Amino acid sequence: MAALVRADGWEGAVSTTWLYADPHFFHESMLKFCPATRPFANVGEMNHAMASAWRTIVRPSDDIIVVGDFTHRADPAESKKLFDSLPGKKHLVVGNHDGKDTLALPWTTIKDIAYVSIDSTRVVLCHYPLLTWPGSRNGALQLYGHTHGRIRGNQQSADIGVDVMGIAPVRLNQVKAYMATLPPRTDPEGVDDFENEVVKP
Repeated sequence: MAALVRADGWEGAVSTTWLYADPHFFHESMLKFCPATRPFANVGEMNHAMASAWRTIVRPSDDIIVVGDFTHRADPAESKKLFDSLPGKKHLVVGNHDGKDTLALPWTTIKDIAYVSIDSTRVVLCHYPLLTWPGSRNGALQLYGHTHGRIRGNQQSADIGVDVMGIAPVRLNQVKAYMATLPPRTDPEGVDDFENEVVKP
């Protein structure tokens, strides 16, 4: 049983934790913006493929963290119907396309940034890529969406969106395997740890 320890109010232990970013359910323009990764005839086909992939692997007892942009320009009733059909305890890290109707859905939690521990790894989840984050010098990972593969990241920080990782939710071990193929991270703050220096009078 994999523990999901949450430093920001998410509590409990779960059998599996899944990660998902940038599905953009109902967003027809995604077929034009990302044709290589969304080769669907229409938005209905896209919705069906992504929802089916979710239902195939996520169990009702699992946690699934959506790292932004769940839907876009969706009819509220259709969005709610889709949401209710997807298994798992659903958490949202808010993205730029997550408007009031998405925020009104019965998410287990809603965060702008989530600080979590998944499978004994510290992870910072934000819809947007960050240059630095708590624990970055001690192995903490930062996972994001938003860029649809245009900013793939490095071995500590990566885009985990549908257009990078595929249409199914992913486990952290899958993300780590992908990140291992990316270039090493260069610390933008350099090697001096100013934050831990003691100021002497």
